[in-house]
Amino acid sequence: MAKQNIYDNDKFYEYFKDQRMNDINFNDVIETPIITGMMPDLKDKRILDIGCGMGQHAIQYANSGALSVLGIDISEKMLGYARENNSAPNITYRQMAFEDLDRLNERFDVITSSLAFDYVEDFSKLMKVIYGLLDKNGVCVFSMSHPIATAYDGVYDRYTRTAEGERLYANLHNYGIEGVRHIHWIVDDYEVYHRKLSTLINDIAGAGFTIEECQESKLPDKMIKEHPDVFGGVIHQPDFIFFRCRK
Repeated sequence: MAKQNIYDNDKFYEYFKDQRMNDINFNDVIETPIITGMMPDLKDKRILDIGCGMGQHAIQYANSGALSVLGIDISEKMLGYARENNSAPNITYRQMAFEDLDRLNERFDVITSSLAFDYVEDFSKLMKVIYGLLDKNGVCVFSMSHPIATAYDGVYDRYTRTAEGERLYANLHNYGIEGVRHIHWIVDDYEVYHRKLSTLINDIAGAGFTIEECQESKLPDKMIKEHPDVFGGVIHQPDFIFFRCRK
């Protein structure tokens, strides 16, 4: 199974870090409030954060009373930032690809992931491994790019726009063709995997999970109006999808 490590690319990492340092970004403005609202009570819980990146979520969970947080990521650069800027006594960071999760001997009360599952080739296997790592009645909460967003293959523009650049509507192309997408985003040959919504649901259920909640990207109208260049597409297509699943 392929293991993509795009975040150790210098150009990609520096761009991503700069974006996260900006107060107006998709992660902090859209993704974090939704996934945080879907999390169970974390007090005294053992948490696994898959694709923990720079550790922003891990430190949030640690400060919410978690007994322990294990953050794993394939990227040395991201883990280096996490250890330097988002460390706590109850957080452990470990370099590991999610393709190697089945090597873990630990068990967890909560497993979570923020926008990392776009990179997994075998989503069905991943969900089964996560199911096995959870204790009885454990919860998995994760976000990933919405299937409408991952359908984009670079052939056409994502949006049809006015002459002034205002987004009129989103263009959907080849949604029904699943598999890897190679596109240009910051660097050439950025790689994500596209799956239909039904595939995601069936793979989650097939692993044994009960889906308790599903959310899609949302944002107050005020924020969209104040930052149309950044968030103007939110009303046309959801960028992210969120699931809370119980074992």
